[in-house]
Amino acid sequence: MCGIVAYIGERQALPILINGLKRLEYRGYDSAGVSIWNKKTKVYKRKGKVADLEAFIGNDDLTGNIGIGHTRWATHGEPNDVNAHPHMSMNGKFTIIHNGIIENYSRLRDKLTSFGVTFKSETDTEVLANLIEYIYEKGAVDAELAVRLALSKVIGAYGLVIICSDEPDKLIAARKGSPLVIGVGNEEYFLASDATPIVEYTKSVIYLNDGDVAVITKDQLTLKTDHNKSQTPIIQELNIDIGEIDKGGYEHFMLKEIFEQPRSINDTFRGRVKTENDKIHLGGLYEVMPKLIEAKRILIIACGTSWHAGLVGEYLFEDLARIPVEVEYASEFRYRNPIINKDDVVIAISQSGETADTLAAIQLAKEKGALVLGICNVVGSSIPRETHAGVYTHAGPEIGVASTKAFTCQVTVLAMMAITIGRSKELISDSSYQNLIKEFNLIPEKIEEILQNSLIIKEAAELYKDSTNSLYLGRGYLFPVALEGALKLKEISYIHAEGYPAAEMKHGPIALIDEKMPVVVVATKDSSYEKIVSNVQEVKARNGKIIAVVTKGDTVIRKMADHVFEIPETNPVFSALLSVIPLQLFSYYIAVMRGCNVDQPRNLAKSVTVE
Repeated sequence: MCGIVAYIGERQALPILINGLKRLEYRGYDSAGVSIWNKKTKVYKRKGKVADLEAFIGNDDLTGNIGIGHTRWATHGEPNDVNAHPHMSMNGKFTIIHNGIIENYSRLRDKLTSFGVTFKSETDTEVLANLIEYIYEKGAVDAELAVRLALSKVIGAYGLVIICSDEPDKLIAARKGSPLVIGVGNEEYFLASDATPIVEYTKSVIYLNDGDVAVITKDQLTLKTDHNKSQTPIIQELNIDIGEIDKGGYEHFMLKEIFEQPRSINDTFRGRVKTENDKIHLGGLYEVMPKLIEAKRILIIACGTSWHAGLVGEYLFEDLARIPVEVEYASEFRYRNPIINKDDVVIAISQSGETADTLAAIQLAKEKGALVLGICNVVGSSIPRETHAGVYTHAGPEIGVASTKAFTCQVTVLAMMAITIGRSKELISDSSYQNLIKEFNLIPEKIEEILQNSLIIKEAAELYKDSTNSLYLGRGYLFPVALEGALKLKEISYIHAEGYPAAEMKHGPIALIDEKMPVVVVATKDSSYEKIVSNVQEVKARNGKIIAVVTKGDTVIRKMADHVFEIPETNPVFSALLSVIPLQLFSYYIAVMRGCNVDQPRNLAKSVTVE
């Protein structure tokens, strides 16, 4: 949530800032603003979209080679023009943009108020700007020292970039708990919350670590800790292309990303699932594989869609590797005094690698002595740096707020892990292992087959776009898919939807079923097929509208269902990878038909980087 972009160099800053803010729109926001330095500080900010900010700026002169920009997702203070970033300190010495939350801002504000400081906004960020200015005017030798001293007094998380009017040839950036990346150009630097605003200008980046403070001029970067210890910047190469963050001819990023899944899954197991020697190789887990094999318990921690992927992982690890698994919401895990043993393995799953609750849960698990692994999509993000080992998915940038290809790539990684452990424990025979690898490699083309039949799903969506509620049912590996399908529908179409284990329908939800209630049943052929057929009959007997995801060639459920979305036959181990695709498309088409903002649903942010 929130987005930072900044520039210092020889180019005009404003076009870079506006373009960067547009690149960051996927993160979720409710206001936007920029500040340009050119002999004086100019600040323009507006509630609404970046386009509203552009209209507000109009033809005003905002020439200048140093600037900062921000998209805000409201925490302290309602979304309005005054609370939008950037924020300027009372006497105009410091202008600041900030992601994160200053937890002790209220006490700091009261203290500053007693010293005569006045405030214009309700935000914690303006408190930080005034704290820096107060320390600076009380005798700090320069802006850098004032920033470091101020940060020593705040509690919370921050990614921030600051301009000081007395030292206008530099930017000061700092990070603690909120991501910040610096792009290195030729006598120019670009700063952003993630790489998407940077990639079209440079592929060389520096990821700030917690506690880092960077002082940047157009031709020099100095990196220190917040305790003034010099650091050596580590420059890394971005592995994404500009084409990956464009819509590529699709109407929405979400649709593009749904259709990218055959490629993203292929990319995730490329070099890992090897058909030539029937082997899975996970290099990122090589050194910790013995502890994984010997694990007495696996704890999976995640949020949202990643939590649903973790539930699929529970079935995979218990089924194939015979290791007991608990799947925990990261947001609850750290607050209930969990029991974590030294022989536990904790797997943290996050698309962004910056989810605040997941990062906090990782720290707790490490303190307890557990082996902590990460499954993440973003190279250089916090979770890969904080975990002992892990596996990157290779989904590529996911711009749509509603996660699609990240889910299938996470499940792909979990399946590779479970199969590898099961094979190492000799729980999977040679022939079964070879068959699993063969089927794994067929998954991308089977997804292609589903996508080619998307018109059938679109036609069904037309009939249900005005529904107010819906129920999603599944069993076994398909129960998490039901949860994920329901989440997608409510995220982007604002239709209330709930996922349930099919057998639980009779323990409450069946009371909701009538002729107006669409019931989505994920019912591919597996060991529980006959049971879910009975559930379908129960819904039909109460006049519920049945939308069924079934295995190609199914005749039993087809006779009962109002609509059928077929998927190719596969091993039940991989059923989630196929069955979720029609549900993603169904949600997408309904949301579009309802006129919803598919890529930027209301109130949602792509990365939840504050608690």
